[in-house]
Amino acid sequence: MSANLNELQNATVGMTVGVIEVLCLQPFNYCKNMIQQGQPLSADPRILYRGVMANAVNMGSCTMIQFAVGGSLKKLIVGDEKRTLKTYEEMGAGITAGVTSALVGSPLELVMIQQQRKGGGSLETLKSIANPNNFFRGFMGAAVREGLWTCGYLSIPPIVRRNLREMYPEKFDTDNKARVPAALLGGLFACYLTHPFDTVKTCMQGDIERKTYGTFTATAKKISEDGLTAFYRGATFRYGRMVCAVFMMDYLQAAVGPLLYPHAFK
Repeated sequence: MSANLNELQNATVGMTVGVIEVLCLQPFNYCKNMIQQGQPLSADPRILYRGVMANAVNMGSCTMIQFAVGGSLKKLIVGDEKRTLKTYEEMGAGITAGVTSALVGSPLELVMIQQQRKGGGSLETLKSIANPNNFFRGFMGAAVREGLWTCGYLSIPPIVRRNLREMYPEKFDTDNKARVPAALLGGLFACYLTHPFDTVKTCMQGDIERKTYGTFTATAKKISEDGLTAFYRGATFRYGRMVCAVFMMDYLQAAVGPLLYPHAFK
């Protein structure tokens, strides 16, 4: 999200970046979701990419919302001043943008997870969950996760990158050199703080029949019966995806904006 672009332009960049990320990293998502629910894994590409369309719409629309809301908040905070955002301002903009995006992302992830569990097409799955009791199932977990995840990929990397370049200018003399440690730290922050919430959300959305998992609190209690580590099932795949995603999205948001709207960066 850039203060150089308007809301529509930030939204377009966000949608483009989100779709590219999903198409590259969907197998990580599949493996994470299956492990969290205790389901067997498959190496069949047709299964690995089940739900990819719902996930592409999810990530495209969520990243679009995150970029648009985050960009607007940054412009609102800075106003007419020509300055860099403070750390708490950068993080606050990311968290708010992420929570807002969960309103769209949570139902779309429900479609994807149901497809991964049961197969079937996106429209068929959407029809099967289209009732008030199911549509926002797992929303609380999605909202917390998206708020911290957005902070992790939109706010943490620029802060880390900027500090590295200021503190170690000889070693990190370009943004690209500072991106790797920034992505590792951003991914670590986004993954391990949010993974317990993601595990509860995934288990709830995989069980819309409520045979094993009920409310958010009841699901968390059920998972806790297997110990604290149960909340971190699938974390390895999620962290791997997040490091790749944070690096990709940090790079792409800086590259796609000037590519699509060169006049805004002159």
